[in-house]
Amino acid sequence: MAIWMYEGNSVEGEFRNGELEAESKEEARTKLSAIGIKPFMLKKKQKEIEIVIPGITDKVPLKSMVVFTRQMATMIDAGLPLIKCLELLGQQEPNPQLKKTLLAVKASVEGGQSFSDALGRHPKVFEELYVNLIRAGELGGILDTIMNRLAEYIEKAAETRAKIKGAMKYPVTVLLAALGITAGLLWKVVPTFADTFRSMGKSSLPALTEMLVSISKNFVDAAPIIGAGIVALIFGWKMLMKVPNMTYYRDLALYRSPVVGNVLRKGAVARFTRTLGTLVSAGVPILDALEVVGKTAGNEVIERAIEHTRQKISEGKNMTGPLMETQVFPSMVVQMISVGEATGAIDVMLAKIADFYDAEVDEAVDGMSAVMEPLIMVVLGGIIGTIMLGMYMPIFTMADH
Repeated sequence: MAIWMYEGNSVEGEFRNGELEAESKEEARTKLSAIGIKPFMLKKKQKEIEIVIPGITDKVPLKSMVVFTRQMATMIDAGLPLIKCLELLGQQEPNPQLKKTLLAVKASVEGGQSFSDALGRHPKVFEELYVNLIRAGELGGILDTIMNRLAEYIEKAAETRAKIKGAMKYPVTVLLAALGITAGLLWKVVPTFADTFRSMGKSSLPALTEMLVSISKNFVDAAPIIGAGIVALIFGWKMLMKVPNMTYYRDLALYRSPVVGNVLRKGAVARFTRTLGTLVSAGVPILDALEVVGKTAGNEVIERAIEHTRQKISEGKNMTGPLMETQVFPSMVVQMISVGEATGAIDVMLAKIADFYDAEVDEAVDGMSAVMEPLIMVVLGGIIGTIMLGMYMPIFTMADH
């Protein structure tokens, strides 16, 4: 299906321009006539050449998504037509990827598609959760309310994700810095000291120094092999993750790890309950809601647990029993969901659980940092201190003589 660019006048005589999808020029004219536009310019839009740079994603920042969603809710609540909202927001959107997507969505809506179906054509920008909530809002006639809920959900989900990423970023950064410093010392500093000692006529060096010089020489000689090995490991890891069930075992290992796992578990519970609560409160049936939540979980352990629960519910069981069987979610969470089911206020209970576990993520992040920071500093200080001690030991022995 081609994209057609048009300029024309409405029934009221106002100038209109935009894009729409149609198989032919005649079909495009028919669609424009149906929405009251008489075109005086209609031509097929040329396909754009997209340059894809590996490793660079075109996903729209969450902040841009929040701003768009809130603005859309306000404009719909004010009574503006959907196409006009998309046109105004698309023209003023600073993010090029979102701008391009909004204008494409506008063209699809003008071509007769529903708003949710038009959004679903762009999965890299609008996740399945987003599309399903919009569909629920369209069916219930509460699109503005749903857009506001979406904005709140995105904001809170972004906060939780940022906390977990921030907690993981510190130890990884320090570890990489430690490896870089150690490699630099072995590559440049240790050989320089060794040459200096030999030029001074030192035939024998302390055992620690000799060991460091030997490690440094082997490291320099094996540097190309080490580099190739690192590249091979990265490539091998990516290939391994494509093997069936390997992502599950990776996620399971992380989920059960003693320090990092605590943060991931609480973050996963917060995401699950907030996503499910948002969908249920919007009127999405529980089986459909669980299907969407599973696909957007971002963790295969959680996804399998949710799929198990969904299958049991489809067989006529309630939610709490299957959730407990998975042994993935804390018993307190399952009990609170049970109370929500019994009282008919499961969406309210899920929101409360999500708020509670958001706070728990903060505490878990602080606890992980408190454990890892001194441990990392001790290891880093020990490595660098040992190297420096080995380099200065010959000087100390010279002073004794």
